[in-house]
Amino acid sequence: MILKNFIVFEGIDGAGTSTQIEVLKKREDADRFFFTAEPTDSETGKFLRKMLKGDVELDPRTTAFLFAADRNEHLYGKSGTNCGVVEQAQSGKIVVSDRYLFSSLTYQTVTCGNELPRKLNESFPLPEILFFFDINPEISLQRVLGRGKTEIYEKLDFQKATAERYRSVIDDYEKMNTGMKIVRLDASRPIEEVAAIIAKNIEFLTKTI
Repeated sequence: MILKNFIVFEGIDGAGTSTQIEVLKKREDADRFFFTAEPTDSETGKFLRKMLKGDVELDPRTTAFLFAADRNEHLYGKSGTNCGVVEQAQSGKIVVSDRYLFSSLTYQTVTCGNELPRKLNESFPLPEILFFFDINPEISLQRVLGRGKTEIYEKLDFQKATAERYRSVIDDYEKMNTGMKIVRLDASRPIEEVAAIIAKNIEFLTKTI
């Protein structure tokens, strides 16, 4: 199922998804958008952020379950925080999420195999547009290190494996007849160039609201 008015940005750490959301927030029509991210600001999301910082150590399968639980809250939870995606999209807002189920199909499958993440995420709706920020892991990791803080997944070997897995996941969806539009971006390009491509691809949504 496709959730209309729902846009997702996906890519490995340092690919520039958060940067492009900040660009969208500066648009004149920014009030038409609902900006969100995973993990969420809910209690499940807060716990996951502790795990990502290395403060909590979990079995990879437990992590997969928690991300799916947080995603359910993200979609169907009470609107007002960064949850309630379905309600916001159905009300006419253009919802833009920094990460979604494609992250689980990438990161969690690297650590705990394909079957569990696929099963946990198969019932969630797909976005109307998926932007995949493709980038060389060496470049993205340099961006991450420039922030001064890293998370448990932000290691070069893991990022290389994740980048390959991301591409495989996107390839698989491109072969399916889902109705979801997939836009591949060269995330190593200048911010303005990437932003222009995004703006062009969402133009039909901004004109119909």
